[in-house]
Parts: sequence; structure tokens; C-alpha cells
Amino acid sequence: MPKVLLDNKEIDRALTRIGHEIIERNKGVEDLCLVGIQRGGVHLASRLAAKIAATEGLAKPIPMGSLDISFYRDDIRLRKHAVRRTEIPFPVEGRKIVLVDDVFFTGRSIRAALDAIMDLGRPAIIQLAVLVDRGHRELPIRADYAGKNVPTSMSETVQVLLEEEGFTEDRVVLVSPGEPEPGESGRGEGAGA
Repeated sequence: MPKVLLDNKEIDRALTRIGHEIIERNKGVEDLCLVGIQRGGVHLASRLAAKIAATEGLAKPIPMGSLDISFYRDDIRLRKHAVRRTEIPFPVEGRKIVLVDDVFFTGRSIRAALDAIMDLGRPAIIQLAVLVDRGHRELPIRADYAGKNVPTSMSETVQVLLEEEGFTEDRVVLVSPGEPEPGESGRGEGAGA
């Protein structure tokens, strides 16, 4: 059985803390935009945008976008990747961009995201917020904000299971080799694959 690293309350607390840290580090929210890396990062960015807006008492939400990094990955020729939509409804030029991802592992996805953002313009600054940092860096990249640091082995996987993806409740699980994946058994009725 996979080990639960974060339950729904712990995920919510981590996102609340990250939201406060983002506001503090950026001295408010002026020129701040959140960009979620497809897939799980988009849902987390949306939640963070709502938390930041509520904390700051904003009438409208923080600008938010989604970023597909499929064609920027260094393993594009080695594996098939599902291509998703990139939607950045604001100019990135001169903005404070916070990239949001669910799990930070080797750093290769973040490198791809940096390349993708830079193709859209030149932000004033790019920061990184992740729900789970599991180590094992292969590139010199670090998270500015992390919900939880979890030491793992290379053979384990960390899965972020969110209600937005059809799961009955939010949780982050550590799956060891040979354990069944949470997959369909953890999804609510009528949820798609």
C-alpha cells in the first residue's frame, strides 16, 4: 500500500504557507503571475492564485497561466509525451513569474519550463514553487518555495492525487517498487482516466 506523505489538510496548509511566502518575498503582488506546469502544476497554481488573492483582499485573481513543456524536454526523442495546452493570457515581459509544479525531482522539467517561458519574453524574475521536493537533482536548479521535502530512492515515485483530476480526496503518496499504483482505485465514481 502506498504511503501517504500529505493528506488534504496538509496540502492545503502547505499551499497557504507557500502563498504567504510568495507575497512576502515579492513584497506584495504587483506584477506577480503564476504559471502552472502541465498537468498537476496547473491545478496547484490555480489554488495558490486563489489563496494569494484572498490573503491580499484582491477583487480579481492573480494572473495565471498554464505551460506545456513537451517540446522543450531533453527526452522528447526517447519517450512519448502527452501534449497539452499552453495558455499564458498575459505578457511575461517584465513580470515576476512563479512557476508552479507538483513534484520536483531531477530538475529537467523545470529546465524545459524555463526555456518555454523565455521563448515568450523576458520576465523580471522567475521563481519556482513546488508541492513536493524529492531531491535527486541532475541540474543546478532549486525550488524557492517547497511544501514538503521528501527524501526518496530513485526507484520510488511520488504521486500527487488531486480532486481536480477525479480523485475522491487530495493526497500525496509515495509508491515503492512492486506496490500497486493508486490510479483508478483512488478515483471517485464517474471520473475519467
